[in-house]
Amino acid sequence: MSSISMWRKATAFSGFGATLSHHLCRRHSTATATAVNSVLLRSLKEHYLEVSKMIPPPKVNPPSPFTVVKGALDGAGPVLKRSYGDEQISISVMRMDNIIPGAGAAAGGEDDDDDDINQLFLHVEVSKPGQKESLLFLCGLYPDALGIHSVSIRPMADASDYAAPRSSAYTGPLFEDLDEGMKDAFHSYIEERGVGDSLFPFLRAWLYVKDHRNLMRWFKTVGSFVNETKSV
Repeated sequence: MSSISMWRKATAFSGFGATLSHHLCRRHSTATATAVNSVLLRSLKEHYLEVSKMIPPPKVNPPSPFTVVKGALDGAGPVLKRSYGDEQISISVMRMDNIIPGAGAAAGGEDDDDDDINQLFLHVEVSKPGQKESLLFLCGLYPDALGIHSVSIRPMADASDYAAPRSSAYTGPLFEDLDEGMKDAFHSYIEERGVGDSLFPFLRAWLYVKDHRNLMRWFKTVGSFVNETKSV
């Protein structure tokens, strides 16, 4: 056999070996990925079923004259709204822990658990017809008290996103730097508009339902993504 023929056979065998090795590696990789996906999907399903069995808190209605904003459970905007004379009052809510990590544990002590929502963070917007700006209060709400963290004026276009960085425009002094008389006057201002600890039972129950719904949706969405396969 000539050297050329031997080289051709060796090359062909080498190519076949590489193809076989690639095929086996791909089969191994696919099998491993399938096994990993299966474990993850099983875990997601178990947690989904576990969360679905959680009993929601008793239904609580918001204090009159506040009403629930339609679609609030599925959005990130205001939860409650009301009219006060010619003013519109809207309230958004978050867990305090989402703003200040560990705030609940710091205030509640060792007896707190993750499901006990005892501190809420409120964004209260007071707007008037024809005005391009609104008056915004960032507040901490507790079962028996409400504290104001800041008061600012912002353009209406920015009012819905209280987590966004503040603009460079001056929005006012630090609330803690105001004298006690002005602090008390601001507290009276929002209390007159119905913003106080009477909102706590409803907002806590509403936030529990929203968190529960978001968690269920997360398990389902992630599971659908992992389980989706496309032919190559």
